[in-house]
Amino acid sequence: MKINKAYFAGGCFWCMVKPFDQYEGIEGIISGYMGGHVDNPTYEQVKTGTTGHYEAVEIEYDPALFPFDKLLDIFFKQIDPTDADGQFHDRGSQYRTAIFYVNEAQKEAAENYITSIQSQYNKPIVTEVLPYKTFYAAEEYHQNYYMKDPENYAQEQQLRQQYATKTSQ
Repeated sequence: MKINKAYFAGGCFWCMVKPFDQYEGIEGIISGYMGGHVDNPTYEQVKTGTTGHYEAVEIEYDPALFPFDKLLDIFFKQIDPTDADGQFHDRGSQYRTAIFYVNEAQKEAAENYITSIQSQYNKPIVTEVLPYKTFYAAEEYHQNYYMKDPENYAQEQQLRQQYATKTSQ
């Protein structure tokens, strides 16, 4: 079995794990940080918005069971790709949206996907398509947060949904 990796920044990484974690072919998901200028950043550093890092997830997947385009479908259903300042009630540069490609095929797929959905929005899509940079795993207490603290995770999801509904009206 061949395993590929994909990297997505979609706001708070807590909210990006569960949507991917329920499919055959997804072999692992790690919350972390990438895209910035600080080596081995901590959550305390990243949350200041001064490191340049995005909160992101690393997804290990079997492309024979789960193609990259399907990952893009799931990703774009979790975000507002027109919001340049964060996601829903999570505001700040660390909550920007991006796809970090690891090869030209992922880059092309991401760019084509964005082009194909742009007409669904009345504002430009600002989700960035960027080359892979070092991914730094977040601290252990951030991993699989939705399973460790389902009550807080549910509240976080509810707030995201309320905000998304309010801003789409």
